[in-house]
Amino acid sequence: MIVIVLTDSPPKLRGHLTRWLFEISPGVYVGKVSARVRELLWEQVKENIALGRAIMTYSSNNEQGLEFATIGQEWEPVDYEGLELMMRPNKNAKQKKARNEAESGVKRRPRTGWSNASRYRKYGR
Repeated sequence: MIVIVLTDSPPKLRGHLTRWLFEISPGVYVGKVSARVRELLWEQVKENIALGRAIMTYSSNNEQGLEFATIGQEWEPVDYEGLELMMRPNKNAKQKKARNEAESGVKRRPRTGWSNASRYRKYGR
């Protein structure tokens, strides 16, 4: 079994996929095809997706029972101790760093040298 989800795809690609798969919802294609046909369909998706995004999941003989592939996604598949998981980017950390840099006007460098506490102790003697 195979499931392909397209976002912002050209009509040409959608029409090509309907030859082999059922479109059960706009941009969602489901069907049962051989591994060879699946790979050929995925090649067509890669060539014709343009600026859109695509996710394909299919049955496999592994612990999870499925595998997946992505194109144009921010989330990316990662192997974690034999399991295929989706890693999503940490936008909050990137946004926070960009905001801090924008507020200060320059990139902050890590402080080096003696701490204030050590200076007070040194001069207190």
